[in-house]
Amino acid sequence: MSTVFQRLSLLLAVSAVIALPLTAQAAASRSTWVTQNIYSFNHPYAAQLPQELSTKMDKMSVGPFAFYRGTAHLFYQDVKTRSSAYTDSTTAKVWLEGDMHLQNVGAIKDASGNKVFDVSDFDEGYWGPYTWDVWRMAVSILLAAKEQGISSSDRDALVDNFVESYLDKMDEFSGNDGEKSYRLTTGNTAGEVENTIQALDSKSRSKLLDKYSSIVSGARKFLNASDLQVLSTTSYNAINTAMSSYISSIASSKRYATSYYKLKDARLKLGSGVGSLGRYRYYLLIEGPSTSTSDDVILEMKQSVSSSVAIAAGSLMPATAYSSHQGKRIALTLKAQTLSADVLTGWTTVSGVNYFLREKSPFQEDFDYTALTSYSEWMDATDTFGKVVAKIHAISDKDYDTALIASGADKAISDITNGKHDQFRAEVRSFAKDYATQVEYDYASFRSAYLAGQTLY
Repeated sequence: MSTVFQRLSLLLAVSAVIALPLTAQAAASRSTWVTQNIYSFNHPYAAQLPQELSTKMDKMSVGPFAFYRGTAHLFYQDVKTRSSAYTDSTTAKVWLEGDMHLQNVGAIKDASGNKVFDVSDFDEGYWGPYTWDVWRMAVSILLAAKEQGISSSDRDALVDNFVESYLDKMDEFSGNDGEKSYRLTTGNTAGEVENTIQALDSKSRSKLLDKYSSIVSGARKFLNASDLQVLSTTSYNAINTAMSSYISSIASSKRYATSYYKLKDARLKLGSGVGSLGRYRYYLLIEGPSTSTSDDVILEMKQSVSSSVAIAAGSLMPATAYSSHQGKRIALTLKAQTLSADVLTGWTTVSGVNYFLREKSPFQEDFDYTALTSYSEWMDATDTFGKVVAKIHAISDKDYDTALIASGADKAISDITNGKHDQFRAEVRSFAKDYATQVEYDYASFRSAYLAGQTLY
């Protein structure tokens, strides 16, 4: 009976995200709704890190794109009533990154030493219609390109370019295993994306360690800095105790000797990111492969909460898939969507709070969309964005774990859009233009409340 019930629950969850074809929805001002939802989303963290929420509001006030970065929860409240003509039962259960935008991609050296361009944030990872990742990235392209002075018609062309790149790459992956070895490197990218990957050449472990730490009496310790807050003895000891659970979360085949994970120092990291501000984020200094201070490793440990995607997708990704641990959900997303994933990826619980951990990589470079100074540079970049989104969807299906996603996303998406690329591009463009306008309305409402000193958290 339990198996039948689980299957029925899954069918109901999938049907909830497959509705009628997407229809136009005029953007409109909704000031009270916006400010109330921002307050409701952020207030649970007001008691723990109010200064971080103040920083979040400051960052979101900069412009519509920054506001969009910090309000994925608004996006998913809206898309739960929107649907696409190009989803079915299979394509409505794809492993999403969940917060696709231009500043959640970048360059990194993977665990195999490859310098690649890829997705860099997995906090909102969840299952849902593939279109939601496509829509969210398309909206971010419009907002960021407008900020950079790109004309309206050219912005439309950029969205079309992104979408066609996504569809073409899905067609290429369909029916074969090409996605299992596909990487974006300096050999198949151009412009600012290629520059971002090449920037990894100037990075080193020593530079990262020197940025955040120094040698004190022969031992490496974090710097005394405004964004690295010293912990109480109680907090430090709680983290140290939780390290054993973190080590156990790493597969035995990927696990180093216990001495590798010895905690040497820990600090509360302030001011990083936008959407996650208000939640605890720690930097942990651990021993690394030897007792030398030159090969110490920095871990990032982030408080993990429910994905905003669940606002729209309900329980489509059942808690059993990630053992009811939000840090594990994020770790699974990273491993599902990344070739040669960080071997330090894991999760733990500290004082009843879920955390996700991974290395603060010395070899990482965020993508800077403000470096795109021409339409042609934007075209190169949006072509790559389409390939990035296609890659993460294609490798996180049955290729990762058939017990989690049993079907092939690439073939299903290729099949449902076959011969309909023009129509699909038009649908995405229509949604993105309407929703970008809605974001501008919502930003204006937020900005007005922010300047008036309204309580927003």
